[in-house]
Amino acid sequence: EWGISSLRSNRKLASLINSKKSEPMHNDFYTTFDLERFPETTAQEGDYRTAFQIERDRIIFSYPFRRLQSKTQVFQSGEYDFYRTRLTHSIEVAKVGRSICEFLLTSSDLLRESFHIDADLTEAICLAHDLGHPPFGHIGERKLNDLMAKHGGFEGNGQTLRILTELIYERPGRTKGIAPTRAFLDGVMKYKSTQGDWLKQTGKAPKNHFIYDEQAQWRDQVFGGATLPADLLETKALNKFKSIECQIMDWADDTAYSLHDIVDGIHARYISVGSLTEWAATKTLNADQSKLVDTLCQKIKSNSYEPYFGSRVGTFVHACSLHTRGGFMSDRTQRHSFDLEIDPAVKAESALYKDIALDLIFKSTQLQQIEFKGGYILERLYQALCENCVDPDSKGLNLLPAAVQELLAHEADAAGRHRRLCDYTAGLTDGLAVRTYKRLFDADFGSIAELQ
Repeated sequence: EWGISSLRSNRKLASLINSKKSEPMHNDFYTTFDLERFPETTAQEGDYRTAFQIERDRIIFSYPFRRLQSKTQVFQSGEYDFYRTRLTHSIEVAKVGRSICEFLLTSSDLLRESFHIDADLTEAICLAHDLGHPPFGHIGERKLNDLMAKHGGFEGNGQTLRILTELIYERPGRTKGIAPTRAFLDGVMKYKSTQGDWLKQTGKAPKNHFIYDEQAQWRDQVFGGATLPADLLETKALNKFKSIECQIMDWADDTAYSLHDIVDGIHARYISVGSLTEWAATKTLNADQSKLVDTLCQKIKSNSYEPYFGSRVGTFVHACSLHTRGGFMSDRTQRHSFDLEIDPAVKAESALYKDIALDLIFKSTQLQQIEFKGGYILERLYQALCENCVDPDSKGLNLLPAAVQELLAHEADAAGRHRRLCDYTAGLTDGLAVRTYKRLFDADFGSIAELQ
């Protein structure tokens, strides 16, 4: 309701959305630099969509996007039909991201109808932001990073970038992405430091927050070949350097999971008045935090927590404001001429909910046991596939689908074959990973007539 009422009450936005013109209104926020595609692609004649709308549609209709419906968000996918999956989470992030763009257009004096942050572009970035996540949630990401330690590592954001630039339409002997625009590529590249950058500066491989070394080429494309200034050479500083659309996606992601993880946790009875009270007693909370915990307890008691957290989405959206910035890339694109600022009180509220979810849900014995099992399944699967499928001279069994084996055969070195095997493993849904594990290791499971 908050989104609908906001649209109806604002003439500025309504005139933009409801105007019926034969051609889209020109938006001076973006230039040919932002719209350049990689590789260069000619638009289909007669296509009524903008470049950003095309990217959004390609994400929605893709196989990796559909697979998110069976990948863990908080609770393992398939456990009841209430809990969020990676797919429903991504849809919610996209809606919040779009709403932030619309709100900023109505509220910021820096924007106008002919100069605004594109909501279609931001929606596409939000829809794509979790494409690279493996099965079993964050334990899957950590486990694959460990298993790939000698072959470039694994990171969800790096894998998202790989899917979008190489894998989404892959065939044996050919890699093909969605031919992303520079603006879209920059938006989904939440982290810009490579594994090699981290190794060079810290002497050890990173646990997360990196892209693959070979993806430095995409970072160079994003920057248009510009040399990084000295203040961005440090890995953490470079990872914080984000376009305005990426910043919006980041806050939309925070909004969705910090609020909705609490709702799912209450529904699953991990969070209750009793557990919250005990948790608060072990913390040193300030007055604002204590008030938020008290309010949450009241909403649980009255069984009104769902509408309450639904209304908080609007609060988180309206906490956004836009500010100008200068420096690197600001002279080449408006996307790096603005920063998103969040009301400190709302940012602190989000952080509190994250702490509650971490302590009462993610660190619970039940979820830790499920995480352990997911990591164990992935490790056994990966090791079995390595032993039988990675070495081209191996006389191992054909354990992989024929199409994946053909992709492996086209790789010239061990690193490439390991990366292909990682692509396959990361692309599995929770259910498919479990079924594949059972076929390999459970003597009573499997049939010659069973489909992949």
